[in-house]
Amino acid sequence: MRKLVVTTFITLDGVMQAPGGPEEDTSGGFKYGGWTVPYFDEFSSKVMAEQMKQPFALLLGRKTFEIFASFWPQNEDKWPGVNDATKYMVSTTSDLPEWKNSVLIKGDVVEEIKKLKAQNGPNLQVYGSSVLVQTLMKYDLVDEFWLKIFPITLGSGKRLFGEGTQPASLRLIDSKISTTGVIIATYIPAGELKTGSFALDDPGEAEIERRKRLADEDKA
Repeated sequence: MRKLVVTTFITLDGVMQAPGGPEEDTSGGFKYGGWTVPYFDEFSSKVMAEQMKQPFALLLGRKTFEIFASFWPQNEDKWPGVNDATKYMVSTTSDLPEWKNSVLIKGDVVEEIKKLKAQNGPNLQVYGSSVLVQTLMKYDLVDEFWLKIFPITLGSGKRLFGEGTQPASLRLIDSKISTTGVIIATYIPAGELKTGSFALDDPGEAEIERRKRLADEDKA
């Protein structure tokens, strides 16, 4: 069974929109495209190169697929194997851009992705694809999150963990920090969200009296 890995650049306030350039995704009036560029150093580039050279298939939303299809076929030297890898585009349309070894996924997307995961083959890597990622998280289809967390806030834009994200626990299994302060972290799902309390289980007589006093003061 293959893993599904979400690989995402995010800011401290969780924005993942248009990390690579000003015109990458301006939807919603987003004007901060290219926010990762000043923070890339030799260490970050090395980590990305190591991740990108692993055996993979791509699973992308339509918009990200179109961006990739317009760039990578002419720049395979920067990502060896990307043209030969199988590339799945999730879309409600049937207009699949021309790109070698590309496959359209539509209809019952969740079931189709479950079938892909059950097959033998390289891991499915998801880049960008903010709408698709929300679906993957909602149906617990993500096996690992490869996050690059940049030391900036943007205040607006598409977020990785946006409104509607399901409560869940994650476990950190690897982390590194670049010279520019980028946290490179790998998380895996760790089951349901757990909560607790720092309140004393047995407060004792003194604490009980204090609470009563405070309660009386509030009523006064």
